[in-house]
Amino acid sequence: MNMSGESLLIILFVGLVAGWLAGQIVRGTGFGIIGDLIIGILGAFVGSWLMPRLGIHLGNGIINAIMNATIGAILLLFVVRLVRGSGGWGSRWRGRRWGW
Repeated sequence: MNMSGESLLIILFVGLVAGWLAGQIVRGTGFGIIGDLIIGILGAFVGSWLMPRLGIHLGNGIINAIMNATIGAILLLFVVRLVRGSGGWGSRWRGRRWGW
């Protein structure tokens, strides 16, 4: 696989934007610029795999790539939140159940 410098910059840009957007939508999951970049790039893989299988096509070009990556990153952040168990739903339910 041969990737040009321009392709790498586009992937990094889409990942950064998608990671930042997902972090804004799913509050409390800020991972910093590097973490957002990684979440965005992984989310791009998840979104580009999942969206066509669901029959959802959101447009063309870089806007489509950013939207798919953002949706994938949001799903990924929800999974990370569930697995990690801190914040979000996990701690609220545990605290109320035991009366803390």
